[in-house]
Amino acid sequence: MRLIPSSLFGRLTLILVAGMLAAQFTSLWLHMEERQILLAQGYSQIAGVPTRFWMHLALTLGAVIAVALVAVRLVTRPLQRLAAAADAFGRDLESPPLEESGPTETRRAAEAFNRMQGRIKRLVAERSRALAAVSHDLRTPLTRMRLRAELVDDEDLRAQIGADIDDMQAMVESTLDYLRGLRENEAVQEIDIEALLQSLATDEQALGRPVALEAGAVAPFAGRLSALRRALANLVDNAVKYGGAARMRVEDGPDALRLAVEDSGPGIPEDALASVVEPYIRLETSRSRATGGVGLGLAIARDAARLHGGDLRLENRPEGGLRALLILPRRLASADSR
Repeated sequence: MRLIPSSLFGRLTLILVAGMLAAQFTSLWLHMEERQILLAQGYSQIAGVPTRFWMHLALTLGAVIAVALVAVRLVTRPLQRLAAAADAFGRDLESPPLEESGPTETRRAAEAFNRMQGRIKRLVAERSRALAAVSHDLRTPLTRMRLRAELVDDEDLRAQIGADIDDMQAMVESTLDYLRGLRENEAVQEIDIEALLQSLATDEQALGRPVALEAGAVAPFAGRLSALRRALANLVDNAVKYGGAARMRVEDGPDALRLAVEDSGPGIPEDALASVVEPYIRLETSRSRATGGVGLGLAIARDAARLHGGDLRLENRPEGGLRALLILPRRLASADSR
């Protein structure tokens, strides 16, 4: 025989009933006898209320408050655990499953959440395997086409075919890179942001690209190195292609790390700032196919920021050009690293 109900509603009811019964028995014990004595001495009904009655009233009020606090805690604690588990799973697919314990409703919610988590993990694993197969199957015919193009005698035609193959391969690689997503199981680590930016600037400068860095002492950031490097590389690439040069700036703070990439190009129309970060969105007026790209660079950068609990913000600079700002909260990143 179960003395404690299994449902959350039953447990709350039992606590409230027990608390009220305890208060009533305490009241009966405290002032019943004294009230009878006072009434027998000729006191009126109101004047015959003993002092202990007010003590009982205060005790009842305290008991009700205490019971309410316990009840609220019992109700909200499972919900807080569920919310924390969902938030952790949204940032890390390898987060542990939710403990399946507590009242019936809580256990059912935890079981449903864990089933959903398992299904999503399997879907992501199957997607990764499918992408690996597609990547291999697409690269193989492109390689054969490139080899056969070398057999073409006409140099102009051979160059045109080679350029088309390069475009196809670039589109395939960009699309696969985006579809793989930035939610791969990359471990969170302490990143030296200044070293990361300096390395990226050095690599770009070695290729003859005008990239400048303005960075001071920055506290280490707990994040995913490959995702952040890929995002910054895409932003720098866009700035060089469409603005002629790139400048990287760092704005560090206790709550968030802000990494800005600026250029001096034509910028982006205000009504297109929100849509240009969507996959495959390109602005033909300023970003022609001659510059390369398939419209995934900004989408990948935004996904990297959101992977860290942040976002990508685009804004036109008053002096001209575009400013791409990666906002990376430190609190969420620190929670992920624990």
